[in-house]
Amino acid sequence: MKNKLLMTQLCIAFSLPFTIHSAENVAESASINMESVLEVGRENQKLSAVSQDKIDATERQTDKIVNEWKVVSKQVEGLKVYNEQKRIQIKAQLELMDKLDEQLVQVVVMQRQIPPLAQRMLESLESFVSLDTPFRLEERQGRIDLVRSSLAKPKVTASEQVRQVLEAYNIEAEYGRKVDTYPQTISIDGNNLEVNVLVIGRVGMFYQTKDERSSGRWNNEIGEWESLPNSYTKAIRDGIRMAKKLTPVDMLMMPVIKGEA
Repeated sequence: MKNKLLMTQLCIAFSLPFTIHSAENVAESASINMESVLEVGRENQKLSAVSQDKIDATERQTDKIVNEWKVVSKQVEGLKVYNEQKRIQIKAQLELMDKLDEQLVQVVVMQRQIPPLAQRMLESLESFVSLDTPFRLEERQGRIDLVRSSLAKPKVTASEQVRQVLEAYNIEAEYGRKVDTYPQTISIDGNNLEVNVLVIGRVGMFYQTKDERSSGRWNNEIGEWESLPNSYTKAIRDGIRMAKKLTPVDMLMMPVIKGEA
């Protein structure tokens, strides 16, 4: 029995160093494995950080692209509206061009008719002046001759021809709305007299000598001057002063031949 116990103790004594050495090896191996795990963890963190940076960069790039797309999309919509408006405007302009082409044809036809029309109007005006009371006759006839010479010039446009004819008509119409006076030499009974002529619209034309001793009127029916009684001397003198704007305009008692007013 004692021998067995001794053998057991000897076995334990010899095996104890080997057990301690194994435990140390296991501990060292465990420490190495833990360090490897920690290193792997650190590497994973670095990779995760790199991956996150890439994800953030991709997200920023995506946001930029989306924002650019939104801007471009709005521009495209605006261009669509702009193009539609331009199409409407172009269509309206084309329609207007068609109308203008039609009007241009009509204008060409009218331009061919204007010169003969202006000529006829001038002839009618000249006929009117020849039949009218002969006040400022040289001035009025000279105006008609000037317009006639303008109508004969090829460089004068049709519109300018009509303007000149209408201006002559307007001047003749203005004569009928004003009181006018001017000096003139007239012939009465073979005698030439220096007189002041008084024209009251187209109601009547009168004369008075410079010394105010003789007065008269133009008789359209016989086409001659005829004397008036001295009772009209003051009225004709006042009328001349009114025409010269030396006195205010007032009522005048003037003889009027039947049918002149």
